Amino acid sequence: MSDETRPVVGGARTAAVIPAAGRGVRLGPGAPKALRALSGTPMLIHAVRAMAASRSVSLVVVVAPPEGVAEVKTLLADHALPERTDFVVVAGGETRQESVKLGLDALPDGIDIVLVHDAARPLVPVDTVDAVIEAVRDGAPAVVPALPLADTVKEVTPTDDGSPEPVVATPPRARLRAVQTPQGFAHATLVRAHESVKDDVTDCAGMVEKLGLQVVLVPGHEEAFKVTRPLDLVLAEAVLARRRANDGF
Repeated sequence: MSDETRPVVGGARTAAVIPAAGRGVRLGPGAPKALRALSGTPMLIHAVRAMAASRSVSLVVVVAPPEGVAEVKTLLADHALPERTDFVVVAGGETRQESVKLGLDALPDGIDIVLVHDAARPLVPVDTVDAVIEAVRDGAPAVVPALPLADTVKEVTPTDDGSPEPVVATPPRARLRAVQTPQGFAHATLVRAHESVKDDVTDCAGMVEKLGLQVVLVPGHEEAFKVTRPLDLVLAEAVLARRRANDGF
């Protein structure tokens, strides 16, 4: 059995890579999406805290815009973060795929499990993070949190001129899932995926699929939604307000 397919056992060291080098144009002009404030705190800090909330995560690597590395380092230094977790900031690349690879390159020896988490998912609960880690420890090379779809989905032929789009098919909704992050991987598996797969993919799990390895899903959480549009910011503020009221967050 090769190292990359060998089950990861208990006691494994886990690191999280947070690519945060994007501009987030759909949120409009201003600071990069990861630096937008939620309840007065940058979204990135919420995402870092979400990863560090897991006692299994010993290191968080933030991949920042090349021109924003110093600013992100200052942000991490200025906000309260768990002392048991180490934090590193590195410069990102032109694409998310490049940025994740640069984050992987910054990991020290001895890391067995790697989480890749969107900075734009600042409110993922720690139980979801732990469920992903546990599934990798149980032997899965790649693990993704996901939710069933509430809406029927149509496959269409896209049009470029704004005209009505012809429907090609209606996939069975019961077989579809909306994926979230953090996605978890055996370290060696993710490294090989980034070394071998050069196709343009939307997530790291898709790269592992191209290796012919099994990706498995665990239940996601409705609060792990991606903050992409202005309305998402409103919803995120509401979630934080509920947490403060109910949980003392």
